[in-house]
Amino acid sequence: MNERKWYIVSAKERVLGRLATRIARLLMGKDRPDYLPHEDKGAFVIVTDADQIKLSGNKAVDKEYFFPSTRPGKSKTKTIREIREKHPDFIITHAVKGMLPKNKLASRMIKRLKVYSGSEHPHESQKPEEAKI
Repeated sequence: MNERKWYIVSAKERVLGRLATRIARLLMGKDRPDYLPHEDKGAFVIVTDADQIKLSGNKAVDKEYFFPSTRPGKSKTKTIREIREKHPDFIITHAVKGMLPKNKLASRMIKRLKVYSGSEHPHESQKPEEAKI
């Protein structure tokens, strides 16, 4: 059995959508020659500097996230500015999650994504290699 690779990606000054598509491809294993859509052969991906991600267009001002509720009138919307202050890792995780397949494998894939707001991460022992994206 092949071991999964570990990749490290810096989100510093990278556009959110373009970065998220490339991360999703690594998580799915589409970069491997033995890729099969029904098998989970993807890699681990560590994303650093999530707080310095770039947004194209007016998304920095206009983009909102909707948080539904089962109670009437209790649903919430938060702007990307509010989320970037408290949880900058959520922005990348949410974008990548939307680009993964909508099946049982997606929950396994998203667990292999590790997002950190600074340049420090606790995965040095796995010896991650710099992803060429």
